[in-house]
Amino acid sequence: MTRAESNLYRARLGRVTEKILFEDLCYDCQQTAEKSLKGLLIALDIESPRTHNIGNLFRLLHNAGVFIPQPVLAGSALTEYAVNTRYPGDYDPVSEEDYENALLMAVEVFSWVRSKLSTLDGRNLYPDS
Repeated sequence: MTRAESNLYRARLGRVTEKILFEDLCYDCQQTAEKSLKGLLIALDIESPRTHNIGNLFRLLHNAGVFIPQPVLAGSALTEYAVNTRYPGDYDPVSEEDYENALLMAVEVFSWVRSKLSTLDGRNLYPDS
């Protein structure tokens, strides 16, 4: 979760200069969700695949019997920022509104995973939260 939190922190800094692209901030949002979900998979002793597809990670958790609320599942949309907009290409530029939505989704996934981890098997893995 440390790496996920680092990505979230960078994403929250926002566009402090025009040299920072919304595409890169959205990539940090995607990485926040991906690393959070992979952390939960590992904590549940489920093999964490080498994928950037958030939907696939949710599917693994669902198949393991984990209930995932709809607002958290919306984070699947972050997958597009892992590949499609990560490098220069033929796509519409990412807007500030896209970034704000991506940040909300990243926070939703991160917070949900952190909550799940804190109550896993009755152990509080994050005593400071």
